[in-house]
Amino acid sequence: MLRYHTVPVTQFQQNCSIVWCDQTMEGAVIDPGGELALIGAEVRRLGVSLKQILLTHAHIDHAGGTGALARELGLPIVGPHPGDQFWIDGLAQQAQMFGLERAEPFTPTRWLADGDTVAVGRCTLDVRHCPGHTPGHVVFHNAEAKRAFVGDVLFAGSIGRTDFPGGDHRTLIDSIVSRLWPMGDETVFIPGHGPESSFGRERRSNPYVGGT
Repeated sequence: MLRYHTVPVTQFQQNCSIVWCDQTMEGAVIDPGGELALIGAEVRRLGVSLKQILLTHAHIDHAGGTGALARELGLPIVGPHPGDQFWIDGLAQQAQMFGLERAEPFTPTRWLADGDTVAVGRCTLDVRHCPGHTPGHVVFHNAEAKRAFVGDVLFAGSIGRTDFPGGDHRTLIDSIVSRLWPMGDETVFIPGHGPESSFGRERRSNPYVGGT
C-alpha cells in the first residue's frame, strides 16, 4: 500500500510529500521546493529509501530544491510534462524574484505525459496531465489508496491561480472536471498548499467548481 507524509516547506508553506511503498520502503519525494535538510530528516525518520524525485510542475515553490537534491543523492527527476520547460529554464530568475536561495538548474530524467505510470516500490502512480495553472502540470493518483497529489490544480475551497505565464482559467476548470472528478468522490487529494480535502467535498462546496 502507498503511504505518504506531508512536509510544508519554505516561506510558501508548500506541501512537499514523501511517498513510499510499505512493503519495500522504497519511496519518492514529490515537489521538493526547498528546505532539503528538513525533508531529509523526515525521510530518515520514516525509514524510507528514496529512489526518485517527482514533480507536478516547475514553479519555484515546488521545484526549487530539485536540482540540488538530485545532485546530492544521485536521484532521477521524473516530471513534469514538457509544457513546463520554460518554467524550469526560469527557475534562477524565479528564485531571485522572491529572494530565495539559488535554485540549481536541472533537466528531467523523464518527462511525463497523460496516461503514464510511475512505480514507487510495488505501488503505481497514474499520471494525468492537468494544464491550466501551468501548461505542463501533472497529477499523481494512486487508486488503491484513493489518494491524489494534485499540486496547484485544486485546493480545499479554491483552485490554482491562472494569472501566471502559460496559465488559463478555462483550461484549469476543464482539467479538474475531466481529469480529477473521474478519480471518484471518495478520493482524498493532497494539494500544493493548505489542508487535504476530497473530490466529493469540492464538487459539493467549492465555489469555483462546485456542481461541475
